[in-house]
Amino acid sequence: MGYSVAAGATGRLLFGYDSFGNVCGKKNSPVEGAPLSGQDMTQKKHVFFMNSCNLEVKDVRLSSTVLCVSSCPEEQLDTLEEVQLFANTSGSFLCVYNLNSFNYTQIPNADLLCPRLPVPPSKSFPLFNRCIPQTPECYSLFASVLINDVDSLHRILSGIMSGRDTVLGLCILAFALSLAMMFTFRFITTLLVHIFIALIVLGLLFVCGVLWWLYYDYTNDLSIELDTERENMKCLLGFAIVSTVITAVLLILIYVLRKRIKLAVELLQVTNKAISSSPFLLLQPLWTFAILIFFWVLWVAVLLSLGTAGAAQVIEGGQVEYKPLSGIRYMWWYHLIGLIWTSEFILACQQMTVAGTVVTCYFNRNKSDPPDRPILSSLSILFCYHQGTVVKGSFLITVVRIPRAVLMYVYNTLKEKDGALSRCVSQCCCCCFWCLDKGLRHLNQNAYTTTAINGTDFCTSAKDALTLLSKNSSHFTSVNCFGDFIIFLGKVLVVCFTVFGGLMAFNYHRVLQVWAIPLLLVAFFAYLVAHSFLSVFETVLDALFLCFAVDLETNDGSSEKPYFMDQEFLDFVKRINKLNTRAQRNKNSLTSEEGTELRPL
Repeated sequence: MGYSVAAGATGRLLFGYDSFGNVCGKKNSPVEGAPLSGQDMTQKKHVFFMNSCNLEVKDVRLSSTVLCVSSCPEEQLDTLEEVQLFANTSGSFLCVYNLNSFNYTQIPNADLLCPRLPVPPSKSFPLFNRCIPQTPECYSLFASVLINDVDSLHRILSGIMSGRDTVLGLCILAFALSLAMMFTFRFITTLLVHIFIALIVLGLLFVCGVLWWLYYDYTNDLSIELDTERENMKCLLGFAIVSTVITAVLLILIYVLRKRIKLAVELLQVTNKAISSSPFLLLQPLWTFAILIFFWVLWVAVLLSLGTAGAAQVIEGGQVEYKPLSGIRYMWWYHLIGLIWTSEFILACQQMTVAGTVVTCYFNRNKSDPPDRPILSSLSILFCYHQGTVVKGSFLITVVRIPRAVLMYVYNTLKEKDGALSRCVSQCCCCCFWCLDKGLRHLNQNAYTTTAINGTDFCTSAKDALTLLSKNSSHFTSVNCFGDFIIFLGKVLVVCFTVFGGLMAFNYHRVLQVWAIPLLLVAFFAYLVAHSFLSVFETVLDALFLCFAVDLETNDGSSEKPYFMDQEFLDFVKRINKLNTRAQRNKNSLTSEEGTELRPL
């Protein structure tokens, strides 16, 4: 971050700059060897291309001279007299800075220092504040050269910045939906679960339909052959395929597990009773969300600075170009690792705090007198003793996600070629890493709870948690997994509605921005926010059952060693055991009947 702030210039990306090193809309410092640099452009906020209808790229830079102007010409200018009149009436000078407007029509070589005639009507667009020509011929040539020849990182960043209001609105929508889902789970009933599942099914089907419809619309409406449109179309196809597969899998799971809805309601009610002993647990996601927002804003600011890091070099004609520093474009991979690790660390701190609070309340003999300030106590223990445990757990998730990202990149590269076997191997490896990621997340959560119970380090806690879970898996494995599945469906619902809103919003600016990457970032952010809110229930549920396993290990229910759990929780576990025993008995009876022959009475 420090390096990007020192070497980068985010203003060049946000506001645009001219051919002489001046950032439009800012007061600039002079560049040695460039006499027209260092000008005060406070009133000149728009970027104007002197030859916008015939842009060319030579040696990875535009051949046209670029100026900062106070306003874009909204009507066509056919002669230098009209250019001079426009400068005198609007105060927007379209010729090189060192040429006075009085001399536009006086000196013989003025046509070399002024824009090529006719100057097309143009309009400012929020993409680098550039004056975009409005005539169809100039517009298509201008857009195809300007957008296609800007490198991928700048195109992605421009997509984020030109849609920043939309991205911010979608983040607020994800926050509101996550808050609504949290209160829905807090006061859950059987009717609410049925409504909730119906909304999920409709949302999944609706998003899939919209994605395929947009892809069909793109394939039949490529009015301009731009890289942005082609990239958006490819990303839409990928989104549509992935969402279709996810929808099919989730619909099958919902159909198979539909008979356990009543059990899920009872499970969430038991979880809510545990939360009611410390109701401020529901406010934990708020500070997690605030920290995530702060970190994400900081991360995007550093990314913008990395995208503009470069050294000013003077070329012929006193013009200035910025050469990217060696290796700077690859630093964003390191920056991406920082995004994953730090985000996972923030979420792991919340999991550790919630687990510590549940452990404090569970192992309290006097249920009518809960402990004072259990959340603050858990936070203080976390920051004083268990930072290393949280860092290790979040690092494990990061280590697993990096190979997944590399494999996805390899798969996308091989997708263009005829290597069916290579693509299949890459897909299988990605699937294995996804399963490993899910297993590690569950192991991390149980390790955090064991750390809160015993105060041991991460590796010892993980080993103890695995031992406990293997001994007591028959008690709660199936019901715990089903409870986690219901909570996961809540996260899916938040992401579905956020992505649908993003599709509708971004689709209006499909030509001049790569909106697939901002939409992917919004979906990832929506999942993070939903996870930070709804993981309170998930963490409480996992911590409760692990505390129950420890309770069974150390106590037997006698007067000398009574259980810490309350009677309602014990009755719920007994009811689960009866259902599991009955199902196992039915399965065994069916197995024993197969292959037997009839015998006389």
